Amino acid sequence: MSAAPLATIPVGVVIERRKAASQWADWLWRAAAVLHGEPQAKPWTPLTADGDVTTFYAGPAAIALHRPETGYYRDNLASGAPSLWVALAPTDADPPYKVIAVTADPFEGEAFAEAAANLVEQVPMPATIVELIAAFVAEHHVERPFYKRERDRADTESLARRAYGDHDD
Repeated sequence: MSAAPLATIPVGVVIERRKAASQWADWLWRAAAVLHGEPQAKPWTPLTADGDVTTFYAGPAAIALHRPETGYYRDNLASGAPSLWVALAPTDADPPYKVIAVTADPFEGEAFAEAAANLVEQVPMPATIVELIAAFVAEHHVERPFYKRERDRADTESLARRAYGDHDD
């Protein structure tokens, strides 16, 4: 979205690295959670290690809230399982991924997946973020009526068959 957001929610992203059972990859990476607020830890701080699974604090991000997307946020909240979408991009270095975005808009989350190299993961939305987004929707949502577009009427005379060689010169 090109316009400046009306509000932002600072978050921290937790990702998981799991040993792959594959001959083509050593590790599988995925976003595991989003924390409300920005933790004091440095990016890529290991949080837990349990066998072949390690979680890391990947870094900070901000959920940008825009007035035109309030309908999408509202639908997300009403889904019964409110979610956030975390987009990670490969770095070709160490650490192997960087956080590029966290969004509450399902369509924006889907758009991040269009870049084949990005990892986009849907994670549960923390209750404190649910409350903030619900308050944003309550304050800024404007119901827009749906207008069905009508097709232009076809000019039936222009569709009439013409004899070969007839032209409107």
